[in-house]
Amino acid sequence: MRITYLFDPLCGWCYGAAPALEQLSQIDGATVKLAPTGLFAGENARSMDASFASYAWQNDQRIARLTEQTFSEAYRSHVLGAKDAIFDSAPATLGVVAVALTAPGREIEALKVLQRARYVDGHNNSELQVVSEILSRADFAEAARRVVSPDAELLASYRSRVDSARLEMAHFGAEGVPALIVEDENGSRLLPSNILFGDITTLSLQLQAT
Repeated sequence: MRITYLFDPLCGWCYGAAPALEQLSQIDGATVKLAPTGLFAGENARSMDASFASYAWQNDQRIARLTEQTFSEAYRSHVLGAKDAIFDSAPATLGVVAVALTAPGREIEALKVLQRARYVDGHNNSELQVVSEILSRADFAEAARRVVSPDAELLASYRSRVDSARLEMAHFGAEGVPALIVEDENGSRLLPSNILFGDITTLSLQLQAT
């Protein structure tokens, strides 16, 4: 079974689905591919004004109630409340891609580190330098170095990964993230995203039964 996980590192719902992603990665006979969609990256970035910050915090509280994931006051103050901040997932996405190139097999770990740094520790990972510092502290030294000064290989891999994820979203009609595409002996199919927010102890059984 091959599972493609469509996500954006600045998507609160994707952070809410982190425990389910961990569960997916432990299913025997399954491989999980991270597919960063760039949903909030580059041309889709925006300024973090008071109105958007308020909307984000309200949505985050809904996610917290459903998933029991932590959205801290440090995040509210230092990320949502940061003056002249930009909501841009390109730096964090670049960090995940850099880990894929330098420490294969640790992408999910890196995504978890970047999400925790934002939503729990209150670090604004919409900035390359911040992403680099987060990765460095988490023992991703080579990825941290490359993120600060992206080379041609890293930028090409970033563009390829995002383009591929967007094509898969369009092909399967995924309307947002997180989303799961499963490929097995029965073919490929898009699963309902609510499977990521139920009882994670039965997630693998639900997945194999669809």
